[in-house]
Amino acid sequence: MAKRENKFQKEQQDELLNKLICVNRVTKVVKGGRTMRFAALIVVGDGNGSVGVGMGKAAEVPEAIRKATAEAKRNMIKIAMVGTTIPHDIIGQYGSGKVILLPAEEGTGVIAGGPIRAVLEVAGIKDIRTKCLGTNNPINSVKATIEGLSRLRSVEQVAALRGKTVAEIIG
Repeated sequence: MAKRENKFQKEQQDELLNKLICVNRVTKVVKGGRTMRFAALIVVGDGNGSVGVGMGKAAEVPEAIRKATAEAKRNMIKIAMVGTTIPHDIIGQYGSGKVILLPAEEGTGVIAGGPIRAVLEVAGIKDIRTKCLGTNNPINSVKATIEGLSRLRSVEQVAALRGKTVAEIIG
């Protein structure tokens, strides 16, 4: 009986949202000619503040997607949220890509472009405004978004770091 409950808990734990951002055909030129492979970028989240991103490369698309999903599950991070939005504005940076993330009032929705929207939706953020600067490359945009989200801090976390109460921080 205990085994059956354990298996059910494992299945419940694995209920994650997957979004395929892009699939690129990459080529390596070698002495014998060109070797074609596929690179997949996947975002995985639980819709409740956890999100991860992964890239996988393989000779066939389904295998690349499987590898990317496995990497995304390994690289999951927990992000700070206040209700349905983020606690403060922040700029995420990766390579030449910058993503500005701004909190929004309830009912605003997700104002973001393609790849960034996918990251925010699987993370469970419902109200946010974003702007992508520097590049429209989906890989750099997604990684800049994840970098920005990982640096978010809630009032409680800041208070704990400084050894003060939440009332002292808010002022």
